[in-house]
Amino acid sequence: QVQLMESGGGSVQAGGSLRLSCAASGSIFGINYMAWYRQAPGKQRDLVASITSGGSTNYADSVKGRFTISRDNAKNTVYLQMNSLKLEDTAVYYCYAVISTVSSRTARSFWGQGTQVTVSS
Repeated sequence: QVQLMESGGGSVQAGGSLRLSCAASGSIFGINYMAWYRQAPGKQRDLVASITSGGSTNYADSVKGRFTISRDNAKNTVYLQMNSLKLEDTAVYYCYAVISTVSSRTARSFWGQGTQVTVSS
């Protein structure tokens, strides 16, 4: 069984910063891909940033230059550093990973439970 545990959400004023963390645990053989998505009320869940096992990153245009995704492969953890936060960044942020387990080497998708980020004026 694999679990993704997020932390670091909260409330912050516009212009402030937050750092999200997501740790994968369980019978992990390998993690191919990790990402952060977000979903605002009444909207679809959208990709914010992603990072491959080799360290290649991708960002949504709306967060480029403000957010930085990184990962610690030894800790099976992905981070999202969010700077210069805007009101429109308010959403539930979800960790996503493609993981192959020890029992089944077939890669599967896993989601975290989500963490709320609220940006106020």
